[in-house]
Amino acid sequence: MQILNREFQIPFLSWRLPAMIISLVLIAWGISSLMSRGLDLGLDFTGGTLVELQYQSNIEIADVRQTLIEAGYGDAVVQYFGTARDVMVRVPLSADTQEAEFSTRLIESLRAPFSETGVSSSGSLGEQQCSVNGAVSVCEVQMQRVEFVGPQFGAELLDMALSALMWALGGILIYVMFRFEWRFAVGSVIALIHDVLITLGFFSIVGVEFSLPVLAALLAVVGYSLNDTIVVFDRIRENFRILMDADTDEVINRSINQTLPRTILTSTTTMLVLLALYFYGGEVLAGFSLALIVGVMVGTYSSVFIASPVVYSLGVSREDLLPPEKDEEALEGELLP
Repeated sequence: MQILNREFQIPFLSWRLPAMIISLVLIAWGISSLMSRGLDLGLDFTGGTLVELQYQSNIEIADVRQTLIEAGYGDAVVQYFGTARDVMVRVPLSADTQEAEFSTRLIESLRAPFSETGVSSSGSLGEQQCSVNGAVSVCEVQMQRVEFVGPQFGAELLDMALSALMWALGGILIYVMFRFEWRFAVGSVIALIHDVLITLGFFSIVGVEFSLPVLAALLAVVGYSLNDTIVVFDRIRENFRILMDADTDEVINRSINQTLPRTILTSTTTMLVLLALYFYGGEVLAGFSLALIVGVMVGTYSSVFIASPVVYSLGVSREDLLPPEKDEEALEGELLP
């Protein structure tokens, strides 16, 4: 704990040019990928059919995927949700998926490899035994939920998601401008746009599906990054009023160093939770937790190397944050009865 309580003296502002170059390279790479490949949009945005199935015993995803390929659904996305018996199948939009009997044909194709061999010994309808490649096991497939998303609804959902992101950035700009000063507002918004672009570029480059949970994680990243940035800005404002003889670069460097232990502890504990979600939360939470992992790393980096250096480059000074001094004659007039 002595190390974390120690006030470091790291010259962060002297590294602002290399940090800016690294950020510009990452953003350019991400934007080029977004323009050429785009995002792998999920069914929430593109439209399609989602079917949740439950097997009576554990099933391998590879077996389910192979069965769907043989049935003509090679573009279907198959993943676990919850347990190894619960399977989610997502089929992109097509003329076939819009038909009312699509889900029935889909589940029949999944039941095709299993030939029923009997029922429970009590005579009542119970767990049915099926034969798969000569091996007998309990494997009856049951459909739990069917959800269809039309293309128009998916497009509207994407527009609303982008609007929500823009409104969030606009609200943050106004909030920081009134709480601090316009240079701080510009620095915070540039840092947030930096985080969003790098996170979106990452999803485009690696080809991970972009769905509604990922979008929710992206908005959470905006809030997390802003929180880190506000803590640093608040310390800068305090130090401008305390360190009267210090230069602007010294004040900003000292402020970042003073908040560094808090930043490290917060990011580390948050990352431990997100890593647990990513590795043990299953496929349903994989995209959500991955977006948060990338966003937390980028947000921590931007609060130190992007937001504060931008404020410094815009020429912030002590006079911009101190309350205006009243004119002596006006002050005397207020004191006279």
